[in-house]
Amino acid sequence: MEPKSSKLGTSLLVPSVQELAKEPLTTIPPRYVRLDQDPPILSNTISLPEAPVIDLSKLSSEAFKDLELENLHHACKEWGFFQLINHGVSSSLVEKVKTGIQDFFNLPMEEKKKFWQQPGEMEGFGQIFVLSEEQKLDWADLFYMITLPTHLRKPHLFPQLPLPFRDNLESYSAELRNLAVKIIDFIAEALKMDNKDMKELFEEGLQAMRMNYYPPCPQPELVIGLNPHSDAVGLTILLQINEMEGLQIKKDGMWLPIKPLPNAFILNIGDILEIVTNGIYRSIEHRATVNMEKERLSIATFYLPKLDGDMGPAPSLITPERQALFKRIGVADYLKGYFSRELLGKSYVDVLRIHNETNEGSST
Repeated sequence: MEPKSSKLGTSLLVPSVQELAKEPLTTIPPRYVRLDQDPPILSNTISLPEAPVIDLSKLSSEAFKDLELENLHHACKEWGFFQLINHGVSSSLVEKVKTGIQDFFNLPMEEKKKFWQQPGEMEGFGQIFVLSEEQKLDWADLFYMITLPTHLRKPHLFPQLPLPFRDNLESYSAELRNLAVKIIDFIAEALKMDNKDMKELFEEGLQAMRMNYYPPCPQPELVIGLNPHSDAVGLTILLQINEMEGLQIKKDGMWLPIKPLPNAFILNIGDILEIVTNGIYRSIEHRATVNMEKERLSIATFYLPKLDGDMGPAPSLITPERQALFKRIGVADYLKGYFSRELLGKSYVDVLRIHNETNEGSST
């Protein structure tokens, strides 16, 4: 029997944008037109600041560790995003996963239907956060599933993936879990917090993966690949699958494109780490834009605390000078609340904010 707690939300079924984009479109269907969005920024037009780069091999070496911990602290505090190099995940495994995802999205529609979202579910092919028939849609298809712990996997999804993709994704899932735990440990160290505050929360954590396919669009300035939002999770590890740019982050009120480095992961702080670090590190709004020429693919691996835990600011980060900025809440209740709303900016983390005079402004 499927555990009750793995049911975190539902999303309405929507058409496949990948299929729609194969038609010779002259106008964009109205449900995808997003005139409410800031226009896409093209990184080759002006010189813009670039997100920090953190070297995991330096964090793991006695000689460079202190300096790299300072760099990590700065990246998490000032940016909420960084690129991670020398991360130790085998490049041949990463290449196999990239190929597997491209092949998976290119399966014939008949095959894909076996993996499509079922009514009342979020996992599978489709979109998530779609709560009404009038709601505007993203110019993207995604495939979302919970990957760890294994007993929360849906029997018709992960276990049925085609081989060798399934085995490669299994290895990737284990590698990225270990990587997330390492980074979270270093974050605790950079904040000089009590390590057990992090360990107890994240040790047997939940992992989910979201594979994204953003088809080319004849009028890219009218659509959005992924609405501006911050991630609800602890930590997100993003792997760009092909060379097309599209990820943009909001920094100091400006959208900045992220140019993925070769053999790097892009990491970002999620709302849960903002809460656990008592607002010292902040989750940052980001979005995905699309282009006319070519599809863009990526896979985001999310790492969260275990579902049956509860969370709030780490006790070791609450001081008389910096009191708790957020309420405590059960992890499963938090996620159910998040998935029951449309994906809009950082609006959900603000629900848990304790409002008092000492509180700072809450939007980025």
